[in-house]
Amino acid sequence: LSSQKKFDEIKRANQAAAKKLVEDQFSSSSEDDDEDAEIKQGKILAKTFTIYTSQTDGDASELERTRQYMNEAFQSGAMTCLICIASVKRNQAVWSCCGCFCIFHLVCIQKWAKDSLFLVSSPLTDDDFGKKDYPWPCPKCRFEYKRSETPSRYYCYCGKVENPTLDPWLVPHSCGQICEREFKPSCGHKCLLLCHPGPCPPCPKMVTTTCHCKKAKPVPRRCSAKEWSCRLPCGRMLLCGQHTCENSCHAGDCQPCPRVSKQRCICGRQTAERLCASPQWQCDQVCGKPLPCGNHTCEQVCHAGPCGDCPRSGKRSCPCEKSKFTLPCTEDVPTCGDSCDKVLECGIHKCSQRCHRGPCEICRQEVEKQCRCGKHTKRMPCHKPYLCETKCTKIRDCQKHQCRRKCCPGNCPPCDQVCGRTLGCRNHKCPSGCHRGSCNPCPETVDVKCNCGKTVIKVPCGRERTIKPPKCKQLCSRPPTCHHSTQEKHYCHFGRCPPCRQSCQKALACGHLCPVSCHDEALVKQTGVHQSAGPWEQPSEPAFIRTALPCPSCQVPIPV
Repeated sequence: LSSQKKFDEIKRANQAAAKKLVEDQFSSSSEDDDEDAEIKQGKILAKTFTIYTSQTDGDASELERTRQYMNEAFQSGAMTCLICIASVKRNQAVWSCCGCFCIFHLVCIQKWAKDSLFLVSSPLTDDDFGKKDYPWPCPKCRFEYKRSETPSRYYCYCGKVENPTLDPWLVPHSCGQICEREFKPSCGHKCLLLCHPGPCPPCPKMVTTTCHCKKAKPVPRRCSAKEWSCRLPCGRMLLCGQHTCENSCHAGDCQPCPRVSKQRCICGRQTAERLCASPQWQCDQVCGKPLPCGNHTCEQVCHAGPCGDCPRSGKRSCPCEKSKFTLPCTEDVPTCGDSCDKVLECGIHKCSQRCHRGPCEICRQEVEKQCRCGKHTKRMPCHKPYLCETKCTKIRDCQKHQCRRKCCPGNCPPCDQVCGRTLGCRNHKCPSGCHRGSCNPCPETVDVKCNCGKTVIKVPCGRERTIKPPKCKQLCSRPPTCHHSTQEKHYCHFGRCPPCRQSCQKALACGHLCPVSCHDEALVKQTGVHQSAGPWEQPSEPAFIRTALPCPSCQVPIPV
């Protein structure tokens, strides 16, 4: 029984290892290094773009942005989750932002949304909690989503299929159906590509439309470029009512009239050259026309219409506004002698002076005042603020530092210190203000180059140590290390060049040329270099060195 139990355990372990190996075969394209994978990638891209380029006669150049996102889906390590800084594999559940189209692990974005909502709602009191639907942002573009938009299930890019099946002949995380997402800006048509990452290309449909000024005949054009100009003068009447628009056919409203003309001000006293688009203007002269009372003049600055009645005519109030008098406009209203009783700046006490002209004095009454934090009281003049010297000991919203503000009323401001924690990339520190929870992903990108530096891919900061260098299609430019003038053609690479396979062609002593392969850098096993100290010492692996071997003896038969 014990042997059968051990056999079953080993069998299950082998099955699990085999299953993991099969899953790893369908991981991100960092493991597809052979040229068959590139041919396969080209076939998938061609199949995805077939409907756009053939059935609708679309321009393939307009697909470049979408093609870039799809190439990143296949490229070595290009698809990286910015939250955990790990590669996104084909068999992992993902979520794509609708603002920047960046791809994250579904589990990572769920944790990110939960932490963001907690950090936003944590400073609230129990009364305020739950009354407002606070949003959470995308880690890369900061596009805001509602709490109800937190992803809970794994969908393909177009959102039709839940948990799309793993297919090596489809774009990773794609359902393989036609996208059918509406174009942005909306034109009434839908995307015809197969389910794809990134933004949809411009609408390729043909529509018949006229130019902006409606003078040209309607012509068939792409829906994405249906707005066009005939380049003829616009000719629409401008707002001035005198001139027409001389600009070439354009979209939107016409610009203000650029012509200059002599125009009078509103009161008609001054004339100046001004833009035709602004005919009404005010000079800085006081009107000065006599009012109906005959004693005063109008004090308004350059106005239209009649000046109106004298502002000092009719019933007027005393300064405290308790008594009214009917007096000629030439006499000033006297004070009534009653107490002022206007509310002072403190908002509590009233002015105790007699009815007076001008502003009231500051409040000088002695009152028992409480400081802003409510811990101390003091008797002092009402108009003076009272701030104690006690420093606040409450912890700020970062849950690390104390407020330390004098006489704090309790609404401690956000922490003003810099976070300074090392980010997940291990290269930079968090520049944000001190905060709770995990820091935002590092926004920097790093260039990973091939050996010659001509092929470059951009990866998130921190991934440059684990990412594979890009495959370069340029020929290796290193000088040959053997006696040949040129080396065999091979692509750019790291490390030593492969051994030369050209024929030696050195002249032998007999006059013939050496026909064997180049042997200037042959690997030779070293023997007898290290002597073991005793039988207890483990034997070391044999060492190999590169050395030039002499040409073998000539094998050409000759008559003797």
